[in-house]
Amino acid sequence: MFHRSEVAIGVHIRTMLRHRFNLSRLLKIATGQIRAWLTIIVLVGVVFSTACSDTRSGAIRFGLASEPATLDPRFATDATSYRIIRLIFEALVDFDENYQAVPSLARWEQLSPVKYRFYLNQGATFHNGQDLTSDDVIATYESILDPAIVSPHRSSLENIVSMTAPSRDIVDFELRQADPLFPGPLVIGIMPRASIEASPTSIDVPIGSGPFSAIDVVSASRLVLRRIADQQEIEFLTVKDPTVRALKIAHGELDIIQGSMTPELVEWLAGRDGVQSNYRAGTTFTYLGFNLGDPMTGNSDLRRAISHAVDRTSLTRFMFGGHARLASAIFTPEHWAGHDHLPALAYDPQRARTILSQLGYGVDNPLRLSYKTSSDHFRLRIATAIQDQLAQVGIKLDIQSYDWGTFYADVKAGRFQLYSLSWVGLKQPDIFRYAFHSESIPPAGANRGRYMSPKVDELIERAETETKLAVRATIYRQIQQHLLNDLPYIPMWFEDTTLIYRHSIVGYDTVLDGHYDGLINVSRSAIDE
Repeated sequence: MFHRSEVAIGVHIRTMLRHRFNLSRLLKIATGQIRAWLTIIVLVGVVFSTACSDTRSGAIRFGLASEPATLDPRFATDATSYRIIRLIFEALVDFDENYQAVPSLARWEQLSPVKYRFYLNQGATFHNGQDLTSDDVIATYESILDPAIVSPHRSSLENIVSMTAPSRDIVDFELRQADPLFPGPLVIGIMPRASIEASPTSIDVPIGSGPFSAIDVVSASRLVLRRIADQQEIEFLTVKDPTVRALKIAHGELDIIQGSMTPELVEWLAGRDGVQSNYRAGTTFTYLGFNLGDPMTGNSDLRRAISHAVDRTSLTRFMFGGHARLASAIFTPEHWAGHDHLPALAYDPQRARTILSQLGYGVDNPLRLSYKTSSDHFRLRIATAIQDQLAQVGIKLDIQSYDWGTFYADVKAGRFQLYSLSWVGLKQPDIFRYAFHSESIPPAGANRGRYMSPKVDELIERAETETKLAVRATIYRQIQQHLLNDLPYIPMWFEDTTLIYRHSIVGYDTVLDGHYDGLINVSRSAIDE
């Protein structure tokens, strides 16, 4: 049963041995995968004998690696929350695959350089039957802009100076200064004013106007949505262990898994009856972050040494099976604000050793640092590989893994020296203010590394006042060059999106940014499984 996977593990080990991984470190790296396959052997009988009585009959079951942190669009910052919220709530604006803003809940026209008028779609209603009006739009954005609410999205909307409603179906936005990209920030789902007033800082039951309504929030790990068009139910089930997720979809207890699976598990599933898998190039950006407020990782020379010590090419090859492409900046080179001429970070362990020696460290006198990550097995394998690479230049890395909620809370609070996370669904260059401006320290934004650069602040602010898009794009490329020079983070790669599904699933497809929008059209065929 496991012959193909055992061969894959053996090839993986032999190949790594040919690329300077010493045996003791190799065993640590391989331990996670070997443990995963031992877990399969132990759990096969348990999982395969488990009935599906806890799941809803007829529902399409979607496996998640982590539960959504919130279903309130005003506060969502993690990928799972945002992707599910997107199904429940409709925003004024969306983006096409060319990163251009397009109408969603409303169309707009520009009345002046600083005034935009939005016309809501006729007949827009919330899931409870209440009309969606301009008053709800204003209430949503007033809540986000309220300093007392402390929404992480407030900084991206601070250019709004006023909102008025000439009628129930029209909303006018007036800006402090002209912004040719202004419609872009209006991607936050619209909530009923009544929900906001009843729960100013959180919501228990999400009421939106999107293609799905939330009908059963059993727990953070189990959520049921119902598609408005045909009443098809989608059951989101959080199964944190990737091996257990693989077993569940192989046995038919899950129907779809997107992302967060190791190449070995994808290969194993591809050989199972009734299961299909594929990859698609994605824009999910993974990075290695630093705490610049820390006396050690705040040292730019140390960050430079680490950038030369991490062999990103080997990591993408051996950890992702080649299903990731190296990154030099937060946007792909194809993005209109991307930078296609940034130099790649060179893997140069000798240069790393020289810099560390100048700082007083080396293999005989190693520098000790902590690296925080989630308890996901695949992310732990990547962390262990990085640990091995840094050990070869004189840095001993202490890996600290936590459940997703604890890990994410620590990152937002700045309780780390190094960590790794991914940005998903990036479309607008307002990410630069959100993640790198000195005024965007959490909870005001996502400057989790506490990066303080007067030059980058000035460039961000200058870009925001520039009315010519071509000039603004040039400034954004300058920002990306400064970030690569300063290294508040190390750009790692853009990960491909993995899709695994039962043969009975029809019509689901992935998109570049990894959203779950394929659920809008998915169905189950009459295949007898």
